[in-house]
Amino acid sequence: MSETLLSVQDLTVAFGRGPERNVAVKGLSYDLRKGETLAIVGESGSGKSVSSMALLGLLPPRSACIESGRAMFRDRDLLTLPEADKRALRGDAITMIFQEPMTSLTPVLRIGLQLTEALVEHKAMSQREAEARAREMLRLVGLDQPERRMRQFPHELSGGMRQRVMIAMAMAADPAILIADEPTTALDVTVQAQILNLMRGLKDQFSTSIILITHDMGVVAEMADRVVVMNRGRKVEEGPVSTLFTAPKEAYTRRLLDAVPRLGAYAAAAEPRRVVEAPAPVGDTLVRARGMSKTFSSGGFLFGRGGATTRAMQDVGFELKAGETLALVGESGSGKSTTGRAVLRLMELDAGEVEVDGVDVRNLSSSGLRKARRRMQMIFQDPFASLNPRMSVGKLVAEPMTIHGIASGSELDGRVEELFRRVGLEADHIRRYPHEFSGGQRQRIAIARALGVGPKLIVADEPTSALDVSVQAQVLELMLELQQSLGLAYLFISHDMAVVEEVSHRVAVMRQGRIVEIGTRQAVLNAPAHAYTRALLAAVPVPDPARERQVLPELDVGTLPMGALAEVAPGHMAAQ
Repeated sequence: MSETLLSVQDLTVAFGRGPERNVAVKGLSYDLRKGETLAIVGESGSGKSVSSMALLGLLPPRSACIESGRAMFRDRDLLTLPEADKRALRGDAITMIFQEPMTSLTPVLRIGLQLTEALVEHKAMSQREAEARAREMLRLVGLDQPERRMRQFPHELSGGMRQRVMIAMAMAADPAILIADEPTTALDVTVQAQILNLMRGLKDQFSTSIILITHDMGVVAEMADRVVVMNRGRKVEEGPVSTLFTAPKEAYTRRLLDAVPRLGAYAAAAEPRRVVEAPAPVGDTLVRARGMSKTFSSGGFLFGRGGATTRAMQDVGFELKAGETLALVGESGSGKSTTGRAVLRLMELDAGEVEVDGVDVRNLSSSGLRKARRRMQMIFQDPFASLNPRMSVGKLVAEPMTIHGIASGSELDGRVEELFRRVGLEADHIRRYPHEFSGGQRQRIAIARALGVGPKLIVADEPTSALDVSVQAQVLELMLELQQSLGLAYLFISHDMAVVEEVSHRVAVMRQGRIVEIGTRQAVLNAPAHAYTRALLAAVPVPDPARERQVLPELDVGTLPMGALAEVAPGHMAAQ
C-alpha cells in the first residue's frame, strides 16, 4: 500500500456567496494509497460527504463553489477536469455508493436497466453480458430472485434492498476507487457483514482503494486501515485505525468513541437505561395486534394483473403497553416497516386486527383516523423522502401542531424552537429548507416533527440509522427521557442490536414476514432460541480494531422458510 493513488490537498468548499456563504470543508488534505481503506468519520454536517462529492463534480454548481485545493488522481486534477472527462471517470475508475438510495435511483426506470447502463457505457459490454453481470452482483449483495429484481422499480423494494442495489451498481465496474458514503446504514447486521466481506474481497482481489464515509465505529474497526476525523469542516485528527481507537489525541475523537453503543453494555439490566430519577412505570396495553397479514403485488402490464406477489406479513401479532418499547429486528424485507405502517393504518391490511388505545384502527372513518393521528406518530427511515422540499423546516415541524390545534402564533414559534433545541439543532436552522441539511440533520427534523403533537405511541422506523454516534446518543437519550417522563410507547424498528439493547423492554425478531422469536430483551439477546436470532447477534460489528476481522458465513436467502418457529423454546413466544 505504498503507492499513492489519490492526493487531496487544501480542499475548501463553500455554499453560497459573499458574507452569507457557508464553508462546508476547510483546507482538507489526505492521501489515499492503492489497496487502502481510508475511513472519514465525524458528526453529520462535518463535511464528510461534501468533500467526496466535490471530487466527482457532483455538487450543485449554482450553490457550491470549490474555493481552493487539488485532488490528483493518475496525474490529473479531478477538481479541474472537463465535465466530459468527469463523466468518463464516474461509474468506471471511481464509483460512489450514496447514503440515500431512494433519491439516487431513478424512480421510473427498472432496476435492471439502471444496473446495466453503466456497464454498457463504460465497460463496452453487450447488453447480454451486462445483464449477466448485473444478476451476479445482485446475488453477491444478498438479493434473492435476481431475475425478478431486475424487472422491479425502486419503490417496490425496501430501504435496505435499495441500498444493496446501489452497492451492486457501484461494485459491478471493479473500480480503482470506491467511495462508500454510509454504505451499510440501511442494512441489517447479517447483510452488513456480507457487504463488508464483499468490499474486503474486492479490495484484496483488485487492489481497490476505498474511501469509507461512516458514523458506525464498529464498521470503521472492521474495515479501515487509516482514519480521518472531521469536525465542522476541518480535519482534526488522522492516523492508523488501531492508534485512533486506543490512543486518540483529540478530545473530539474521544467523545466520538465514548458515544459508540456496544452490545453487552446493558446485558445485566432488566430494563432499558434509566435517564430520569423516577421513570413512569409500564402501564396497560396500548396496542393490540392480531393476525396481521399483507400481500403485495408487483402488478402486470395492465391494471396490476398477472404480476408476482410477495407476502410481506403473515399472521403477525403482539401487544405493546404504555411506557414500553418493543423492538422489531430482522433483515431488510422481513416485514418490519410494513408492520409499523400497518399499526398506524398507513396501509390497508388483507386480514387482522389492530387496536390502539382501545380504538379499532381498521374501522375508523377518515375524520376519526385524522383525530387518532395525534395519539400515534411515525418517524420514517428516509427523512429526505418524508419532508416536503418546498417548506422550511420550521413550518414542517409546526404543521402537525397547527393541524391538531395545539398552538398558534408566538406560542407555536416557541414550541418549534424548543423542539429544535431538544433534538440538537440551532434556532437559526428554522428558516432553512430540507436540502440545506445533512442526512443526519434531516432525521433530527423528522423526529422533532413527530414529537410536536405529544403522541402516546411512536413507531420509529430506524430513527437513528442516519445519525452519527454522538448525535445518536443524544437522540436516544431524548427518546428515553420522553418515554420515562411521559409514558410514551415505542414500536422501535432497528437493525442496530446495541441500540436495541439500550432502549427496549422486549424484542421481536422478524424473518420473511413472520415473528420467529419474541420475548424480554434479556431472553432474546442473552439466550436467543432461534438460529436466525443467533446469526443476527453473531454478525454485529465490534468497535475494536484489535479483534480479528472475521469472514462470516453468508446467510442464504430462504434458508428459513415462512413460519419457521421450530427452534423457539416453549414459553419464549408471547401470546399471538
